[in-house]
Amino acid sequence: MQKKLFGRKTEERILLEDIFTAYFDCRKNKRNKIDALEFEIDFEKELIKLWKEINNRIYQVSPLDVFISDKPVKREIFAAQFRDRVVHHLLINKFEHIFEKEFIYDTYSCRKGRGTHFGIKRVEKFIRQCSENYKKDCYILKMDIRGYFMSINNRILLRKLENLVSKEYKESDKESLMWLFREITNNNPTKECRIKSARKKWNGLPKSKSLFYAAPGCGMPIGNYTNQILANFYLSSFDHFMKHILGMRYYARYVDDFIIISQDEKKLKNIIPQVREFLLSELELCLHPKKIYFQHYRKGVEFLGVLIKPYRNYVSSRVKTNFWKTVEDINKRLERKQKLSLCEEEKILSQVNSYLGVLSHSNTHNLRRKLLTSFSWRFWGYFKTENKLTKIGLIKRKEKPKKNRRSKKKRQEMKKKRKSIKRVNKELNTFKNYKGPIFASFSLGDFRKILLGEAQAF
Repeated sequence: MQKKLFGRKTEERILLEDIFTAYFDCRKNKRNKIDALEFEIDFEKELIKLWKEINNRIYQVSPLDVFISDKPVKREIFAAQFRDRVVHHLLINKFEHIFEKEFIYDTYSCRKGRGTHFGIKRVEKFIRQCSENYKKDCYILKMDIRGYFMSINNRILLRKLENLVSKEYKESDKESLMWLFREITNNNPTKECRIKSARKKWNGLPKSKSLFYAAPGCGMPIGNYTNQILANFYLSSFDHFMKHILGMRYYARYVDDFIIISQDEKKLKNIIPQVREFLLSELELCLHPKKIYFQHYRKGVEFLGVLIKPYRNYVSSRVKTNFWKTVEDINKRLERKQKLSLCEEEKILSQVNSYLGVLSHSNTHNLRRKLLTSFSWRFWGYFKTENKLTKIGLIKRKEKPKKNRRSKKKRQEMKKKRKSIKRVNKELNTFKNYKGPIFASFSLGDFRKILLGEAQAF
């Protein structure tokens, strides 16, 4: 029955358990997104349908959403549908361990424990070691690849991937997973895509950074989870060439930005044509001619948004400019609105704290103080500084006192008591001017207590 249902051996199929695991990984920290909520309404049915499509090999990539992102730099982003993102997580969950074996230690993109801060610390350490604690001369060579994502050759990528999987991956679902990789890689994202940004947003974006102008069989959309890992993997052969063939001990790479540090100035200059030749012949990539940086280490190097200098680090001018723009936008928003909603408060909180978090890893105490004091007085009606200017927090709102909700029995008792008081007040008005012998020794208050039954017997 299983063989008839899926059209091939049961052992070769992808397990339903793997699909569910990929789904739970995919929705992590994204459960409030609209597409995730729509999928979650009947996620069991949707996942079983997706599982059958993959095992029957009739799965097709859904049209992607394309838009322009301005921060930190202008980029064209292709966003996959939620069900396709589940497939991306499935592939990475299966192949992540073999990619990790292939990567060198100093590749810093999309790896657990090896992000931007780790890369900055490693480059700082390389400079200190190469210069023997800043006592000897050493030089830094930094290079970049022109239009990297749009220049990746899908044929070369799939060939490299098939060689790695056939050698390292031993599970029975190998063929099904490779079929999925081919479907995703060979899919043309510009076909039937849904444009979410205004057309004028593409003005000023270089053609080398747009998939709409990529050569046939080339280009990889920025935004897919699999593409981030595959972009790293595509240059793994270049990493091994730099480390093991050219013998560059102090070498580090983050996606398409790479740095080489050496005491030998001539050796570094001679490497440039060798790097250019390898990239062109083996990977069909080109070095960016305007992004080759060669300087003495004392002049510093900008890497991953930080200017690294001896004994100190500074954030790049781009990060500072973006933060200043954020401060201006928030001040304008506060001027227009009388009161912020809780959702708006949380959005501003996350915006400012993300920048303060980046700045806190560098020598920026004075800069943080200057930026925070630039907020308008309205800002400080909602927020307060915390932890030595490294974050801000919300000021707690004054809660309205809750109404004292009594039980039904208590309400009935209070109603009876109010009626009794009205009756007594009426009686008091009757005897108010009476000065007879019975009530001569009683005050009006005592008489009121007697009528209510609150006075002791006498």
